[in-house]
Amino acid sequence: MRVIALEEHFTAPGLPTHGPGRKPEIASLLRDLGEARLADMDAAGIDLQVLSASSPGTHLQAPSEAIVTARDANDLLFETVAARPDRFAGFALLPMPAPDEAAAELDRCVTRLGFKGAMIHGHVKGRFLDADEFSPVLACAESLGVPIYLHPTPPTPAVFDAYFSGLPEQTAGVLAGAAWGWHAETGLHSLRLVVNGVFDRYPGLKVVIGHMGENIPFSLARADSVLSPATTHLKRRVAEYFHEHFWITTSAYFTLPPFQCALSVFGIDRLLFSVDYPFSENMAGRRFLDSVPLSPADREKLAHGNAEELLDL
Repeated sequence: MRVIALEEHFTAPGLPTHGPGRKPEIASLLRDLGEARLADMDAAGIDLQVLSASSPGTHLQAPSEAIVTARDANDLLFETVAARPDRFAGFALLPMPAPDEAAAELDRCVTRLGFKGAMIHGHVKGRFLDADEFSPVLACAESLGVPIYLHPTPPTPAVFDAYFSGLPEQTAGVLAGAAWGWHAETGLHSLRLVVNGVFDRYPGLKVVIGHMGENIPFSLARADSVLSPATTHLKRRVAEYFHEHFWITTSAYFTLPPFQCALSVFGIDRLLFSVDYPFSENMAGRRFLDSVPLSPADREKLAHGNAEELLDL
């Protein structure tokens, strides 16, 4: 069975490698794009990683710096994929503080470098993707027919102070990040895209969210029942946008209950295997993939078939 993993990270010059709760060895694993990474993939039976720069990407940089950082990282990624196209594919890193240039970089990465879409690391200093300023990026992704992988990023200082102050520093950092805050905020970000009419403006836009759906599957019925009557400006109900425009990956969520929830709400055709390497272990992801109670045909969809269709792999 072929296995493709979609949320697998690397770093490049100009990008941060440290964050709350990250183990010291993560930095070296992020930098490695060669034999050590391939050996870890081989040990877990992962055939292909779709590589993306780790959070927060360029989002905290000045526009001029972000443009250079993104281009250099994408050129490095192109060299990596070109050397081993059988093992790697790429999601573009975009200079989101400069939206017009971000759209141009997405076009370059897809049309000239062969990338499969882009990973966007959440809000840009508190500005979400439904803001008008990011329209060039969304329009470009739609026109190219490639997905945006919406990934978490650290909260703004104001949000951090409001929700995570008064706790020990390390505890607050982890709670604001991978323990809870990242996922709650990315779920909110996804809802903002829907309720602010992004998918009415860009009906061909495709969005991938990780971590078993960033809490959306568990709460979608409630959100739909309450939000849909309050969003009469939309053409459809809230839940319909999620079922048509969103895909979900398993990244870093390797227990059965959240998978069962995502499967029940979204269906197998919208689920994609991912590990979240190196923040999660390839072997843990593979054990989970092998253990989920699915028919052989549905396991093939999760492992590779849905990714091949969505990303034209």
